[in-house]
Amino acid sequence: MADTPVLRSDARRNYEQVLTAAQEVFVKEGIDASLREVARQAGVGIGTLYRHFPTREALLDALLRAGVDQLRQRADVLAREQTPDRALLTWLHEFVERSSSYRGVPASIAAALHNKKSDLYASCEAMRLSAAQLLARAQQAGAVRSDVTATEVFAMASGVALVADQMAGGKAIVDRLLALAMTGLARR
Repeated sequence: MADTPVLRSDARRNYEQVLTAAQEVFVKEGIDASLREVARQAGVGIGTLYRHFPTREALLDALLRAGVDQLRQRADVLAREQTPDRALLTWLHEFVERSSSYRGVPASIAAALHNKKSDLYASCEAMRLSAAQLLARAQQAGAVRSDVTATEVFAMASGVALVADQMAGGKAIVDRLLALAMTGLARR
């Protein structure tokens, strides 16, 4: 999650137009959509798009960054307001929902989990740390097995998001898979 540099007003406008266009195009066509189409809808040249976002992952990271920040904040709220196991399950549901916002995002997140060179790695690591805090709390409360790691929980949630991205069934399949996962995580 690289810091966004201070930009001139026209450059800032172009940056925001590219993000808005990317969001619209990615919702319709998935994250493998043409970046030329993103630039066209933004009203900028492809060179302008690449000056702001040198890779597709960098563009995706910029789109996901706000959601990552919200998920981190949400983990704090859930930790205060819900039981440890409920907080973890609620956060996992919200992670899966956000991850499935654009077709192809779950696969990108899964690929970036262990690739420190990926533009998405910092965002993935921030989300993994949020899951780690909730997991530790659930483990301390005795609701989740002590041998489970945050990386495993995050990978499992990414897998559920990938299934949700690829299968029909929407919320019902997500609910079922996360319920099964929580059963597997439960302390024996």
